[in-house]
Amino acid sequence: MREESASKSDMRETQDSAKNTQDTKERKETVKDEPQSPWRTQRMNVDHLDATHQELAAVPESFRDYAHLKTVRLDGNQLTSLPAWIDQWHDLEALHVDHNALESLPESIGHLTALMHLSVHHNRITHFPDLLWKIPLRVLVIGDNPVGMLPDAIANLTSLRELYIHNMNLTSLPETLGNLRDLRTLDAAHNALTELPESIGNLTSLRYFLYLSNNRLSTLPDSMGNLKQLKYLNLTDNRFTSLPPWLGQITSLRELRLYNNQIAALPESIGQLTKLRELYLNNNYLTVLPESIGSCVALTHLDVRNNRLVALPDSMSRLQHLTFLDLRANRLTMLPSWVRDLPKLQKLDLRWTKLATYPAWLEELEARGCLVYR
Repeated sequence: MREESASKSDMRETQDSAKNTQDTKERKETVKDEPQSPWRTQRMNVDHLDATHQELAAVPESFRDYAHLKTVRLDGNQLTSLPAWIDQWHDLEALHVDHNALESLPESIGHLTALMHLSVHHNRITHFPDLLWKIPLRVLVIGDNPVGMLPDAIANLTSLRELYIHNMNLTSLPETLGNLRDLRTLDAAHNALTELPESIGNLTSLRYFLYLSNNRLSTLPDSMGNLKQLKYLNLTDNRFTSLPPWLGQITSLRELRLYNNQIAALPESIGQLTKLRELYLNNNYLTVLPESIGSCVALTHLDVRNNRLVALPDSMSRLQHLTFLDLRANRLTMLPSWVRDLPKLQKLDLRWTKLATYPAWLEELEARGCLVYR
């Protein structure tokens, strides 16, 4: 009996082993076509799917099984389109599909009513579906796409806080842009803008960044004086020859970038920017700096290289927080002694100036740790 029992036990073990082998084979056949990445774990309950840089030519059909996704990252693949079933990700809040080859977005993306963050920059998109402008987005990143123009319907994105529309071949911005009153950051750099809509002055919540560099701007609307919360303004690589007096009204500015223009003079109102920490004026046509610049008492960085300055105003002696002063390639023939007394100066660049001799007190600056280039 014991031998018969042992024989039956051996048969069961053999059968169980064969069954396990078959189950394993079936499971392998089920997943063999799926990309081998971390997203395969806990499929039905996962809320974050990261399939970046996987050389995907299409979004795998299996991804539609993830019913509760909050965030999807598909950056750095070879996608030319997104599937129409994308609207089955009902809970999706953030979708990143940067650096692909998308030519369009499906209309069904407009059904993602929970979507707050959409990033599709650096693709080949030439137009966007109408429903896109009805999603309650907070962040929209669509730069580096050859769109050419933005629709008036962008005004519907009233919850938007960050908008990135850089390098899109834009020649103008719609007047309806002014409806985005919750906007905190706007990047419209690297376009072909020749003017800005007057309504930009309605964006009074702009506080972090306003990028307008690398356009064809020569003037700014007076309404921009209303942007009193703005901390960072970049107007580099444009066609400005002068700046408006209302610039001094943007009193929250911490950083102002104006290099690579044709600016010949600064407005006296710049002295009202008492919170300004960094001012970049290099590669312009400045011959003098206004006395009022001495009122920018928070300045730590001042770059005026490659201008036509022949002297510095004595009011600059009040810039007691200045740590970086770049005077390269100007027409200075003398260096005022108050430079020596700037207590926090760490770097002074005097190369390619017209100084006949260097003052002996430069050695005192160097002795206390200031880096002096001459």
